Amino acid sequence: METEKLYYKDPYLREFFAEVFSCDPAGDGWRVVLDQTAFYPEGGGQPADHGVLKTADGEAQITDVHEKNGVIFHTCGKPLKIGEAVTGVIDWPRRFDHMQQHSGEHIISGILCKLYQCDNVGFHLGAETVTIDYNTEITWEQALEAEQLANEIVWMDRLTEVVYPSAGELPALEYRSKKELAGRVRIVTFPEADCCACCGTHVNRAGEVGLVKVLSCQKFREGVRLEIVCGGRALSYLSGVYNQAKAIGQRLSVKPLETEGAVDRLTVELNAAKERIAGLEQAVFASIAAEQAGKGDVLLFEPHMRSDSLRRLADAVAKRCGGLAAVFSGAEGSWAYALVHSGGEDISALVKELNETLHGRGGGRKGFAQGSVAAEQKTIEHFFER
Repeated sequence: METEKLYYKDPYLREFFAEVFSCDPAGDGWRVVLDQTAFYPEGGGQPADHGVLKTADGEAQITDVHEKNGVIFHTCGKPLKIGEAVTGVIDWPRRFDHMQQHSGEHIISGILCKLYQCDNVGFHLGAETVTIDYNTEITWEQALEAEQLANEIVWMDRLTEVVYPSAGELPALEYRSKKELAGRVRIVTFPEADCCACCGTHVNRAGEVGLVKVLSCQKFREGVRLEIVCGGRALSYLSGVYNQAKAIGQRLSVKPLETEGAVDRLTVELNAAKERIAGLEQAVFASIAAEQAGKGDVLLFEPHMRSDSLRRLADAVAKRCGGLAAVFSGAEGSWAYALVHSGGEDISALVKELNETLHGRGGGRKGFAQGSVAAEQKTIEHFFER
């Protein structure tokens, strides 16, 4: 017995009545077959619907739906009685989100495939974004052009057309499809944008997609992978971006759309400050190195500093001390280190022993090593006194 697919008759149907045809244990749940269902099964890149089946003695959660040979199987949280009447309730926000994403994908894919004679060779409707793979190279500017055209289609708000052409009519139609099709073919058309063979659920009018926003366009295999969001997801994403820009703008005393220029100015100031700090550090390091001149092996402890500064200090001291310069930077129990031997001698054995004894990690070559240890200062001093 094939399950009657109510989601094709009315994709906006949120509740329906059905009779339990079978119920079998499956993993941690139960696999339920109904005589008819509005739950869409996973397929064509679109995730399955979720929801509940209401029975006389409570509710059963539906956490997955899949189809095999025309039969729809519902993964259910508890067993149901064969023959009992149930009321199915769709998780509508989830379903409508999927309809918006899938419909938006159709619109932008139809536009891109028409403009650049490419094929949509992969589609995944994820929990946060939609990814679409195309088998030709598309630039970011071209993707944004397609985004603009897609939203113009949305604003036209044309009716979505769904037809089942006969075997004789099908060859005369120009439609997109990722594979050879057999049997009854369902053709979904978004006027002036796309005509595609598809098994998913879609909005009745293009305007219900709301908005199509391209997030990224990256090289993938022989083509590109596009990442998009539509409808409610696009609103949520852009609201988040705006709120973040607004918060950054408040800190920088500029308007949200002026943050880029403010960050550019801060970057210039930061780079200038880094140069001044590097100059000051160089002078301080030279003074510290001069104090260690001719002392041979030297062990120094300094407050926390960046790893590159730590390396430069150790290098400056090594050049003046005439032996091993071991410089540790940090605080009790957590130190970064840089070891430099003035003569470039192999210190790998010393570094290995240091890491094993002082619970450290790191390494190097040709008389240089850098890493970190988890030890107290006295323990480190004792290690180098041996």
